[in-house]
Amino acid sequence: MKKLMTIGEAAKVLGVTTTTLRNWDKKGLLKPDELTRGGNRRYRLESLKNIKDDLHMVQDGLKTIAYARVSSHDQKEDLIRQVAVLESYCAKKGFEYEVIQDLGSGMNYYKKGLTKLLNLILEGQVRRLVLTHKDRLLRFGAELVFAICEAKEVEVIIINKGEENVRFEEELAKDVLEIITVFSTRLYGSRSNKNKKLLEDVNKAVAENLNSKE
Repeated sequence: MKKLMTIGEAAKVLGVTTTTLRNWDKKGLLKPDELTRGGNRRYRLESLKNIKDDLHMVQDGLKTIAYARVSSHDQKEDLIRQVAVLESYCAKKGFEYEVIQDLGSGMNYYKKGLTKLLNLILEGQVRRLVLTHKDRLLRFGAELVFAICEAKEVEVIIINKGEENVRFEEELAKDVLEIITVFSTRLYGSRSNKNKKLLEDVNKAVAENLNSKE
């Protein structure tokens, strides 16, 4: 008797999520070979090989989006590096993909690229989202976007799941400085001496902190 695989094992073989397999079952695209008494799906390898050959038909018309972001213009080289990593990964996997790039703080939810990405996901045009690191999407709140992806059956691939060390503290400091700048400007006005003094002190503290870690 040939071994039957669980839905998790089958998803891993096909490179999709268990949610995708459940949806394929509902649509009649890939039915499980057996159901356990508890109602759990079981699959044979032969069945998975057959559907794998036709995956391009199942996914027809849906996009793979590779998303890259940096916080400022002086990080252009890092943006180029991110795009190169994303393109290499997608090419090796055989994905037909589109790269969306953003320049802006990880705390800014209104970036042009991020807005485009979210609209594509909500319109049901995206098959998978590929990131080099989780915080390239957003510094805080990425889980909300991932929840939207799950609801819209979008697979999320994070190439490097460990914390990004390259210029991480510098980017975070710039993001925090941006928040302080906005609030101090609203509180004191952009031309007030209090605002200028506060920003000078914050910039000095940030610079001293970064220099101490070099």
